[in-house]
This record gives sequence, C-alpha cells and structure tokens, in this order.
Amino acid sequence: MDLHDLKLILQRHFSDGLVTVVGSGLSCAEGLPGMGALAAHLQSTIEVDLSADDKLIWSGLAPQISALGLEAALLATPPTPTLEAAIVAKTAELIARREREIVTEVFNKTRTLRFTKLLNHLLKQEAGIPVVTTNYDRLIEIAAEEAGLGVDTLFVGQFAGHLNEQESRLSFCREVTLRGKHVQYRYRPRVNVYKPHGSLDWYHRDGKPVSYAGDLPLPRLIITPGLNKFRNGYESPFDRHRERANSSIDRASRFLVLGYGFNDDHLETHLTPRIRGGIPTVLLTHTLSGNALKLAQGHDNVIAIQSGNASGKSGSSIIINKNELFVPDLALWDVDAFVSEVLEP
Repeated sequence: MDLHDLKLILQRHFSDGLVTVVGSGLSCAEGLPGMGALAAHLQSTIEVDLSADDKLIWSGLAPQISALGLEAALLATPPTPTLEAAIVAKTAELIARREREIVTEVFNKTRTLRFTKLLNHLLKQEAGIPVVTTNYDRLIEIAAEEAGLGVDTLFVGQFAGHLNEQESRLSFCREVTLRGKHVQYRYRPRVNVYKPHGSLDWYHRDGKPVSYAGDLPLPRLIITPGLNKFRNGYESPFDRHRERANSSIDRASRFLVLGYGFNDDHLETHLTPRIRGGIPTVLLTHTLSGNALKLAQGHDNVIAIQSGNASGKSGSSIIINKNELFVPDLALWDVDAFVSEVLEP
C-alpha cells in the first residue's frame, strides 16, 4: 500500500459517529508529566508530610515503584486512605504546575494545542463531539474553546459549578422553533468531555462535587493509579462521567484513539469488546502498549500508527489489515503531523 492510498483510508475514517478516546500520551506530547515523571515527583516530595505509619508503608512502596512502575506498585501494595490522599495532592500539584505553563503559552498565542488543530477537522455532530479522556488536565477543554467550540463537562456555573447534565446541555441551546407539533432545538457546536478519572477543577463542597477553575488548597477529585481506582469510580461525579463515556462508546460507529494504552478497567469493559466486534478504529500513539498491539495485530478493523525506525531512518510504523508497513520521515503517530499530512489539503 502506498502513502496516498493510506491517507485516503485515514481521511474516510473522519465521518459521522466518531468517538475520540484520549489518554495520557496526548498530554505528554504537549509537555505534561507521564507516569515516570509522576513517580519521580512522588519519590522526591511525598514523604515529608506523611504520618509515621504512612512513611512505613511508603518505604515499602518506594522500591516497588522503581522496579515495577507506579501503577503496578500501588496495585501490589494498596495505600491507606491518608496515603492515597497525599498521592492525589502531589499528583495534582505536579500536573497543575505544568498545565499552567502550557495554558500561559496558549493564552499568549505562542502555542497551539494539537487537539485544537484536530478539532477543525472533526465532524461537528448535532449532539456534540464526544471525547472520552482518562486525563485529569484541562487541555481538551482549552483546545476546544481555542477552536471556537463550546465545552460541556456536565457542570453548570463558574464559581462552584454544580453537576447537572440537563442544565449543562440546555445552556448551549441557541434557538427553539415550533414546526407543527414538533419543537426543534438548535445548539451551539460543542465538545462533550467525559472524564471518568476526574479533573483538576473538581472539588467537594458541602458533600457535593463542584467545579472551580482556580487552584484551591483543598483535595481535588481525581482517581490516581492503583487498586482504589475501580472502587472510587462509582462515586459522584466519576460515576456519571463514566456512564456517559461508556454510553458514547456503546453508540459509536468508529473510534479515534490518541495516546491511550487500553489498560483502564473503567473503559475496557465497553471499549475493547466494541473494537473486537469490528468497529473501525484508528490508534495514534508514540509507542503501542501490549494491549493496543494485540488489538492491532489481531483485528483488521484497526489501524495503528506508532513511532518507528527502519534502515537508520525514523518515521512511522503502521499496522493495517494486520500487516505492518513503515513510512520514513513522517511522524504520523503525532497528532500535529497527522493533521498536516493527512487532513489538511
């Protein structure tokens, strides 16, 4: 298959019924810390404020994190609630700090986010563009507004915004017309962002989840890697976002998967079975995870693009129709290059 034919196939994928799934790889491409950087941050900062009991647990966890990685270590040795709270705080601290730096560049017009460029080429569905992300940061929301779109996160209000899906959706209504006995609503084009692992702007207030865009010296509602991730996903607002994410996945007619490793219990009960069932899927990532590689190698409805090298040249390694090919000199796995090379005329 030549590059021209490959581009035509990829272009045809961007049609109605597309659901985009975004993992940490896309945020890392923008400069946010990945698991390795987060583990290093925890190792160097968390112990100072821990109780004696939690310090003892952490002393056992630290070498496991170095050997196994952060999530595997936390699965092997579940943290206490107080240690988990400290991990959440330090995780949010690191991500929020780097997020501020990126947002400053976007605000000053010295940076355009990859997802902003991509949104210009996604079909503007009447019900909104569904995006499911396991990330805590707000780069998807910022990218959408920079693309001139609204953002529906199921919260309503700027200060301590409350969780109300219906009010949030209706806030984007721009016109109501009556045609015979039928009422028609016209909505502003928007991105529906579903975050089953939480968000940096989610807090608790009076026992209820609220959304506040600024930094508060309070615990944020995010689910960190480890054994408690699945349990915590059934508490508000995680449960509602998880339900809406899975509902979008169940209705999708095709998937675009960006920097996601297929390692999350909250989504895998819906996403992977649908892909295995034949839903056309395009994966873009720097390096395919083991689970992603199995999907690509075992299912001809999956096109997977990752970084690759051949004959001393860098480029893209592509799995299509369960066969592998190499495209030199083009980083098609990166959303930036993908948009410019495949989607732009």
